[in-house]
Amino acid sequence: RRDASVVASRAIPEPASQTGAPSGEIVDLPYDWQLDFCSRPMKDERGKKMWELLICDETRSFEHAEYFPNNRINSVELSKAIDRVIAAQGARPRRFKFFRSQMQTIITRACNDAGVDPLPSRRCQTLTTWLDWRVENVYKQHPGFDGQASPMMGFENSSPRPLPDALRGESWAFVALPLVGVREEIEQVKKNKVFGDVLEIDPNLPDDTLVPGIAVYTSRAAALAGWTKGLELGGISVDLDMGTLILDTGVADSWQYARFRQTKELTQEAREWEEVKRNTGGLHFLAIQTDEDAESTDGFWILQDFTAAQY
Repeated sequence: RRDASVVASRAIPEPASQTGAPSGEIVDLPYDWQLDFCSRPMKDERGKKMWELLICDETRSFEHAEYFPNNRINSVELSKAIDRVIAAQGARPRRFKFFRSQMQTIITRACNDAGVDPLPSRRCQTLTTWLDWRVENVYKQHPGFDGQASPMMGFENSSPRPLPDALRGESWAFVALPLVGVREEIEQVKKNKVFGDVLEIDPNLPDDTLVPGIAVYTSRAAALAGWTKGLELGGISVDLDMGTLILDTGVADSWQYARFRQTKELTQEAREWEEVKRNTGGLHFLAIQTDEDAESTDGFWILQDFTAAQY
């Protein structure tokens, strides 16, 4: 190595009525929910574009889908809908993750009014997978489906910025772990023994699946992992033209995370790393540790290349 519970959506595009859930104490959950609020490729009986609110947790143990007419698209109506979902579930998430940067103002205001922190994030794979399912099984089956509708907004990448010194390690390397090893690291994160964040991994992937990653080495690994925890990491990719690793955060930010000399050998290594990542469907990881021989990590993040939903 080199240094280095489904709420059915109604066809009539009106906000759902009060759920009638029994009143009681709302439990504050230690995990996030994911939210999308956007127009869909469907028109109502007036010929107007339909909007939809989707909310789910990160394992889709519950799902909420609700249509809105286009004359009720504002933070007040969205906040009321969020309140209804929280009341129906008897629970309030730690945060609402969302990936549509163009809807950030409305979503942020509505979440704040509902007493839940909003979090712009590319870590919404559960929601985008559900959205793609709904395109085929709900939207295209709707009598008002508009096949000419343009794909709706996702996120807009900014040009990669220089990485702050506080987030930079002393060296790094392209690495890989079998999935069984990745799962062991995930357990350490879940037990809060190391900094990091995880995503749901396809349970059907074999344990010997090779998962690519970036390992960052530094004598101040714990501090660096703590600083990195403050970012909402999306994914890491290789820019072969620049000889640079690009780190995506939030929904629109990107950083020049590290550089490598553009020799034939290192360029080939970078290409092969990206190829292994493609073979895992974009799954990869970031590990922060003191050195190559460290028996444990101080930070471990499961990352996933973000693919925007069709709509």
